[in-house]
Amino acid sequence: MGHAKACTALSVCVIALAPVVNVTSAQAQASHIVRLEVDDEREVHRFVPARVTAQAGDAILFRVSSGAPHAIAFEPAGLSPAVQSLLQGALGERTAELQGPVLPRNGTEYRFVVPLLPAGRYRFYSSPHRAYEMIGELIVK
Repeated sequence: MGHAKACTALSVCVIALAPVVNVTSAQAQASHIVRLEVDDEREVHRFVPARVTAQAGDAILFRVSSGAPHAIAFEPAGLSPAVQSLLQGALGERTAELQGPVLPRNGTEYRFVVPLLPAGRYRFYSSPHRAYEMIGELIVK
Protein backbone atom coordinates (compact mmCIF):
# COMPACT_ATOMS: atom_id res chain seq x y z
CA MET A 1 0.00 0.00 0.00
CA GLY A 2 2.90 2.39 0.72
CA HIS A 3 4.22 1.81 -2.81
CA ALA A 4 0.86 2.74 -4.37
CA LYS A 5 0.71 6.00 -2.40
CA ALA A 6 4.26 6.88 -3.43
CA CYS A 7 3.47 6.21 -7.11
CA THR A 8 0.30 8.31 -6.90
CA ALA A 9 2.20 11.17 -5.24
CA LEU A 10 4.92 10.98 -7.89
CA SER A 11 2.32 11.00 -10.70
CA VAL A 12 0.65 14.07 -9.22
CA CYS A 13 4.01 15.86 -8.97
CA VAL A 14 4.95 14.98 -12.56
CA ILE A 15 1.56 16.11 -13.88
CA ALA A 16 1.75 19.32 -11.88
CA LEU A 17 5.22 20.14 -13.22
CA ALA A 18 4.63 19.14 -16.84
CA PRO A 19 3.09 22.46 -17.96
CA VAL A 20 5.96 24.42 -16.39
CA VAL A 21 8.57 22.31 -18.16
CA ASN A 22 6.78 22.62 -21.52
CA VAL A 23 6.42 26.39 -21.25
CA THR A 24 10.07 26.83 -20.33
CA SER A 25 11.17 24.48 -23.07
CA ALA A 26 9.01 26.27 -25.67
CA GLN A 27 10.39 29.66 -24.67
CA ALA A 28 13.96 28.41 -24.96
CA GLN A 29 13.57 27.26 -28.56
CA ALA A 30 13.71 30.60 -30.35
CA SER A 31 15.72 31.03 -33.53
CA HIS A 32 17.81 34.09 -34.30
CA ILE A 33 19.37 34.88 -37.68
CA VAL A 34 22.60 36.88 -37.77
CA ARG A 35 23.94 37.95 -41.14
CA LEU A 36 27.66 38.39 -41.71
CA GLU A 37 28.19 41.32 -44.07
CA VAL A 38 31.26 42.95 -45.59
CA ASP A 39 31.30 46.07 -47.75
CA ASP A 40 34.90 46.38 -48.90
CA GLU A 41 34.36 49.75 -50.63
CA ARG A 42 33.25 51.37 -47.36
CA GLU A 43 35.45 49.11 -45.23
CA VAL A 44 32.43 47.93 -43.23
CA HIS A 45 32.57 44.49 -41.59
CA ARG A 46 29.58 43.69 -39.39
CA PHE A 47 27.09 41.27 -37.90
CA VAL A 48 23.44 42.19 -38.51
CA PRO A 49 22.13 42.40 -35.86
CA ALA A 50 25.26 42.99 -33.80
CA ARG A 51 23.50 42.01 -30.54
CA VAL A 52 21.43 38.91 -29.96
CA THR A 53 19.47 38.34 -26.77
CA ALA A 54 18.87 34.64 -26.18
CA GLN A 55 18.63 31.93 -23.57
CA ALA A 56 19.86 28.37 -23.27
CA GLY A 57 18.46 26.20 -26.04
CA ASP A 58 17.93 29.05 -28.50
CA ALA A 59 19.53 28.63 -31.91
CA ILE A 60 21.56 31.31 -33.63
CA LEU A 61 21.92 30.85 -37.36
CA PHE A 62 24.97 32.72 -38.64
CA ARG A 63 24.44 33.33 -42.37
CA VAL A 64 27.25 34.62 -44.59
CA SER A 65 25.82 37.35 -46.82
CA SER A 66 29.15 38.67 -48.09
CA GLY A 67 32.86 38.79 -47.39
CA ALA A 68 33.52 35.07 -47.03
CA PRO A 69 35.38 33.34 -45.55
CA HIS A 70 34.25 33.81 -41.95
CA ALA A 71 34.59 31.78 -38.74
CA ILE A 72 32.58 32.52 -35.60
CA ALA A 73 34.73 32.71 -32.47
CA PHE A 74 34.06 33.77 -28.87
CA GLU A 75 36.30 36.20 -27.02
CA PRO A 76 37.93 34.24 -24.16
CA ALA A 77 38.93 37.28 -22.06
CA GLY A 78 37.05 37.31 -18.79
CA LEU A 79 35.42 33.90 -19.29
CA SER A 80 35.80 31.31 -16.56
CA PRO A 81 37.14 27.88 -17.51
CA ALA A 82 33.63 26.45 -16.94
CA VAL A 83 32.06 28.94 -19.37
CA GLN A 84 34.81 28.33 -21.92
CA SER A 85 34.12 24.61 -21.65
CA LEU A 86 30.38 25.15 -22.25
CA LEU A 87 31.08 27.26 -25.33
CA GLN A 88 33.64 24.74 -26.61
CA GLY A 89 31.03 22.00 -26.31
CA ALA A 90 28.43 24.04 -28.18
CA LEU A 91 30.74 25.00 -31.06
CA GLY A 92 30.50 22.08 -33.43
CA GLU A 93 33.28 21.37 -35.92
CA ARG A 94 35.76 23.61 -34.08
CA THR A 95 38.83 24.76 -35.95
CA ALA A 96 40.48 26.44 -32.93
CA GLU A 97 39.79 27.18 -29.27
CA LEU A 98 36.35 28.82 -28.96
CA GLN A 99 36.02 28.94 -32.77
CA GLY A 100 33.59 27.13 -35.06
CA PRO A 101 34.25 25.96 -38.61
CA VAL A 102 35.36 28.15 -41.47
CA LEU A 103 32.42 29.31 -43.57
CA PRO A 104 34.15 29.32 -46.97
CA ARG A 105 31.68 31.09 -49.24
CA ASN A 106 28.73 33.46 -49.30
CA GLY A 107 25.48 31.68 -48.55
CA THR A 108 27.10 29.34 -46.02
CA GLU A 109 25.32 28.97 -42.68
CA TYR A 110 26.41 27.87 -39.22
CA ARG A 111 23.94 26.90 -36.49
CA PHE A 112 24.97 27.51 -32.88
CA VAL A 113 22.74 26.39 -30.00
CA VAL A 114 23.21 28.50 -26.87
CA PRO A 115 24.43 26.28 -24.01
CA LEU A 116 23.37 26.71 -20.38
CA LEU A 117 25.51 29.81 -19.79
CA PRO A 118 25.24 32.14 -16.80
CA ALA A 119 23.34 35.35 -17.55
CA GLY A 120 25.71 37.87 -19.06
CA ARG A 121 27.32 39.23 -22.21
CA TYR A 122 29.54 37.17 -24.47
CA ARG A 123 31.49 38.77 -27.31
CA PHE A 124 31.95 36.94 -30.58
CA TYR A 125 33.75 37.91 -33.75
CA SER A 126 34.63 36.74 -37.24
CA SER A 127 38.18 35.51 -36.82
CA PRO A 128 39.39 36.44 -40.33
CA HIS A 129 37.93 39.94 -39.86
CA ARG A 130 38.79 40.64 -36.24
CA ALA A 131 41.23 43.40 -37.23
CA TYR A 132 38.27 45.16 -38.86
CA GLU A 133 36.35 45.08 -35.56
CA MET A 134 33.72 42.61 -36.86
CA ILE A 135 32.36 41.97 -33.38
CA GLY A 136 28.98 40.88 -32.07
CA GLU A 137 27.50 40.24 -28.67
CA LEU A 138 25.40 37.41 -27.28
CA ILE A 139 23.32 38.55 -24.32
CA VAL A 140 22.14 35.60 -22.24
CA LYS A 141 19.19 36.18 -19.95
